[in-house]
Amino acid sequence: MKQALMLISVILVFVIPVTSFAGDCGDVDNSGAVNILDVTFLINYLYKGGPAPDPLDMADVNNDDIVNILDITYLISYLYLGGPEPDCGPQTGTVTDIDGNIYQTIKIGDQWWMMENLKVTHYRNGDPIPNVTDGGTWSGLTTGAYCEYDNDPGNVATYGRLYNWFAVDDSRNIAPEGWHVPTDAEWIQLEMHLGMSQMDADAEGWRGTDEGGKLKEAGTTHWNSPNTGATNESGFTALPGGYRGYNGDYIGMGFIASFWSSSEDSGVVAWGRGLGYDGSQVYRDISYLQSGFSIRCVRD
Repeated sequence: MKQALMLISVILVFVIPVTSFAGDCGDVDNSGAVNILDVTFLINYLYKGGPAPDPLDMADVNNDDIVNILDITYLISYLYLGGPEPDCGPQTGTVTDIDGNIYQTIKIGDQWWMMENLKVTHYRNGDPIPNVTDGGTWSGLTTGAYCEYDNDPGNVATYGRLYNWFAVDDSRNIAPEGWHVPTDAEWIQLEMHLGMSQMDADAEGWRGTDEGGKLKEAGTTHWNSPNTGATNESGFTALPGGYRGYNGDYIGMGFIASFWSSSEDSGVVAWGRGLGYDGSQVYRDISYLQSGFSIRCVRD
């Protein structure tokens, strides 16, 4: 072990610092790039009692499920000897909202997404989001509100809550600190990472081929049969929480997943996404701002 550390010390003295592979895997000091400083950070953590990488799995650059000296030598090989890029496998984490709800998160392409639907009942500054149960009242709203599907709090643990678009657009922020409701363009970025063409991504209605299947939780525990094409290859784990129509009616739990974007169109509608139990495409269209959809947040 002493010989290995001495070798690393020699390398640290004589190599020229470089910046490479700007991504989370291997970026153990969270600087936005992988370079010699990540090597020294990892040495400090492993052998000198320094702070741990956060999250720790970004330091498992050889993807062997343990962080040790082999990851240090792997990084050095990548940076200076033409070795393979860091590979941490699926990168996951957590984020906590203002109410203390903890959400699992996952990196998909260059984006970090929540793997669960939002449940929060307060804006980021602590102000409450009104819970509106009456359908008639819901349909006339021009300010933010949430509800539980069928006004049943028992649905929240699995499916989260439904929100109108006014809650999405509120300046007090509905997303946890460091996160936001995705724009229509950020949804498109996700879809194209999963294989959708630019032409399909820019279209409306049901688009693509199997990208929706890559987003849906597999099986029929929550989705109604046949849950066509569902593989959850992305780790997004979309669930069929249904939606609340602009008239206040609840529709589609088990059959449909509906998600807001933050992108408004024409002052009365905004862009959203939908997934269905009987297909593997992704639906893109505008919906009235009074509609109640699920929310998935993306990291800033």
